[in-house]
Amino acid sequence: MTVLDHGDDDSGDFAAVAYREEEYWDVDLLPVKLTHDLKGLIHALRQQPSISGSLGLVSVGDDFFIIVRVYGEDVSLFLSDVTASVDWQVARDVLDYLDIDLPDDDDLDQVLPAGDLSIVADLGLDEMELGALAGDLDLYPDEVLASVSERLGFAQSFQRVLDGMG
Repeated sequence: MTVLDHGDDDSGDFAAVAYREEEYWDVDLLPVKLTHDLKGLIHALRQQPSISGSLGLVSVGDDFFIIVRVYGEDVSLFLSDVTASVDWQVARDVLDYLDIDLPDDDDLDQVLPAGDLSIVADLGLDEMELGALAGDLDLYPDEVLASVSERLGFAQSFQRVLDGMG
């Protein structure tokens, strides 16, 4: 299996952090390099104080998304498509963190998520909904993450951050 070099074309990539202070969500853009650095992303999320932990929302091109939730020392991860690990090191890093084997060639024709489907269930998006969103091949990763932000109650802040990307 060969990892493709995607170069520096990060034009569709973004990483955002969402966190709650009191009753309100705040969303900030993170450096785009964190879309390819799982350890760095987790470290950045740990820097955000929040009553319900911080959420990292990562979109990598038109291919897949990652949701990371950091609450104290606990880290939960969700990867929208395990087959992304064939082409993207950060997706491999997620599978490694989750102690999940890379998909076999026989599994490459299916879009299957990996990780904690209940990662945001306590915030208002249950496992079935997240699984359905991840499996909707008509939606781009940024559109799925926009739907997630809407269901969790921070759609306006999330959209404002994305609009500020230029």
